Amino acid sequence: MDKNLKLSSHIETLYETRFLSAYDLQYEEGKHYYEASRRKKEELVANLSAEEFRAMLPDAVTIAVVVHLPGEEPRLLMTYEYRYPVGQFLLSPVAGLLDPEDRDSDDPLRSASIREIKEESGLTVKESDRVYVLNPCAFSTPGMTDESNAFMCAEIFLDNLDELNQKGAVGTELFNGFELLDRERAKKIYRSGRDEHGNFYSLSTWAILSAFLSLF
Repeated sequence: MDKNLKLSSHIETLYETRFLSAYDLQYEEGKHYYEASRRKKEELVANLSAEEFRAMLPDAVTIAVVVHLPGEEPRLLMTYEYRYPVGQFLLSPVAGLLDPEDRDSDDPLRSASIREIKEESGLTVKESDRVYVLNPCAFSTPGMTDESNAFMCAEIFLDNLDELNQKGAVGTELFNGFELLDRERAKKIYRSGRDEHGNFYSLSTWAILSAFLSLF
């Protein structure tokens, strides 16, 4: 099914910054739909053809980092990252935007995942580890933004946790420790909708918990 609305000549930029912009999508004369996007006007998803839409890369990757240690069950590595809009450290998966060098690589989603894992956890993905796609492009809240994430899984095999650190934070990133969740702890957090401190968490965290409980 191809879309019928042609928006290219009816998009007005309302506010533009380096990291986020607001647009007015005038889908009919006198009718307006507002969206926020990381993308420049000419790159907005709403303006892509059907073929371009189906081939598009997401804005970011969100990764289920599953750690395998000798003699132990698989564990889901999560972080506590400060989320400015809610003013709290929230239980969060490893995640980040695709950089230009990722987009230019042979496998953009794998490239971005490996880089983000190193930056946010200190772990180096080895040839013997597995990095694979769970969902190639999912829209976060398409009623408000065209932002999208690929959901990935990285299975990392370690002898110990000596490399684990949060020294690679860049820009506005602020971290406050890790969680290594087994199935029982992950299930409790998933079912309650709260972390072990009683705090709510993001939809991405819910999706990563779902993937971990489904696959491991």
